[in-house]
Amino acid sequence: MVVVVSNAQPWSAFLTLRQAPLTSSSSFRIRPLTPRFRPLTPRFTTQRLGSFNTRCSINTDVLTDIATDQEVRDDVATDDCGCTIPVLHLKSDILETEALNLLAKGTFVDTLLTTLPVLSEEEQNIIAATPAHPAGLYALYASCLAGYMVEQLWNFASPAAIALIHPSLLPVALMGFLAKLTVIVGGPLVGKLMDHFPRVPAYNCLSIVQTAAQLMSVGMIIHGHTLHPTSASSLLFRPWFIVLVLVGAVERLSGLALGVAVERDWIVLLAGTNRPVALAQANAVLSRINLLCEIVGAALFGILLSKYELVVCLKIAAGLMMGALPIVVSLTWLTNKLSSGVLDRAVETCLSCSFPSSLKSENIVGVGLEAIKHGWFEYIRQPVLPASIAYVLLYFNVVLAPGGLMTAFLTQQGLNPSIIGGFSGLCAFVGVAATFVSAKMVKHLGILKAGAAGLVFHASLLTTAVAVYWSGCLSQQTPIFFFLALVVLSRLGHMSYDVIGQQILQTGIPASKANLIGTTEVSVASLAESIMLGVAIVVNDVSHFGFLATLSLVSVVGAACLYCRWLENPTDTQRTLFSFSPHL
Repeated sequence: MVVVVSNAQPWSAFLTLRQAPLTSSSSFRIRPLTPRFRPLTPRFTTQRLGSFNTRCSINTDVLTDIATDQEVRDDVATDDCGCTIPVLHLKSDILETEALNLLAKGTFVDTLLTTLPVLSEEEQNIIAATPAHPAGLYALYASCLAGYMVEQLWNFASPAAIALIHPSLLPVALMGFLAKLTVIVGGPLVGKLMDHFPRVPAYNCLSIVQTAAQLMSVGMIIHGHTLHPTSASSLLFRPWFIVLVLVGAVERLSGLALGVAVERDWIVLLAGTNRPVALAQANAVLSRINLLCEIVGAALFGILLSKYELVVCLKIAAGLMMGALPIVVSLTWLTNKLSSGVLDRAVETCLSCSFPSSLKSENIVGVGLEAIKHGWFEYIRQPVLPASIAYVLLYFNVVLAPGGLMTAFLTQQGLNPSIIGGFSGLCAFVGVAATFVSAKMVKHLGILKAGAAGLVFHASLLTTAVAVYWSGCLSQQTPIFFFLALVVLSRLGHMSYDVIGQQILQTGIPASKANLIGTTEVSVASLAESIMLGVAIVVNDVSHFGFLATLSLVSVVGAACLYCRWLENPTDTQRTLFSFSPHL
């Protein structure tokens, strides 16, 4: 076999390998030239290789000119050092002809291009609706069911237990305000930690921290229940209440990090970023689990409280917390195993190398401020910022939604408590229905247009509700029921965008920054809610409810306008991120 390189024609890149039997009678023979060859010495350097005339072929049929030993001797070049180098000449016209024949027939290229499978539209829809790791996704649902149930039960039990200790709203309001302040300040720092450390160990660690904080809160409330403070001001400065506030803030912060990790990071890895229908369905299932746990947790503790004393109910709640922790940890491990270890890898950020060293220093405040600054910087730079701002603007609506302010207003209107409770329950069930509707909307409209539809629907119904309020006929029973019905139906649009907007952010935010940007966004939303609560504290008379309702409506309409304006002129980045959406 002979190697020949020919650069005379452009078709020389097509090399052929042919093996011809070499017999003693073959016309092509290279006789050993032992007297004329000497071992190579260091003087034979790479500079002398530049003088070689490298022509090539791997075809023994082409070597038709080399037929005699004499020709071989004639073609042996002698180097200055005495080394002899055989140079073989080659006819390149045969290579050119064979290459042209290959291209003319097109047998290889055409076969390669025509045999690639092309999926039909139905097959593409099936793939888009199929999760990447369905078994791991179901394990994650079970883990969230156990964790959300305990968390929602405690979210209802904690303020109810404190209210039973003292009738004033000040202790509950102070705990809520400090918890939101902790989320605003500590959210980016926790998000940065979650983005740096491995997913599963960090998640299990935070689950243990949250459960420990809940158990300590139970102990502090039981201790406070035995003291019976005389006034709210004396209650605020009790050591047990200070500890309760601190551990309550830790519990809220760890719960926030756990929720962001699941809803912004894990669910995307398990469902698949480029599978919009599957991701929408997964988000909808998580929202249903959360809403149902909210209803069941509140109802469960209410039933217990109606049959047993507060201390007994708190002990039962503590037992549920301790029982749920190993279940959550085990199901988290099972989720990772069933998804082929997709959650194992650590998420690396651009500052991951410098972050651990900064934690070792004593300047913890500086580290926290740097994390907050970095979180805000990444939040502003995210490619789907308008969708995130629209999501935050909805948090300014603390009046035209089920909550403390709406409950106080309806109580002042003289409505039966059962009607007020029914209003809150209907809002929750409409939220569950919205999770089913959102998946259908994504399938038929696409992700971006489905988000716009939810916001426009929400803003339209709230505009009608505010118009009914300003008509001045809420003193009658029928108009106020109509007002409440509009608010309940508007929750369909709100919760639809809550699910769809979450999917937009999951798609647009890089996986390496999902926790950092997600916790920063929740911090901004908490800040918006705190601002509206501050306004409500200033104008705390029920006669100013119309002013607060108008402010809430303006924020919702602003969110819809901002989002539609962003959707009207999609950028190249937007088209790239949502290229799989057929309706973009």
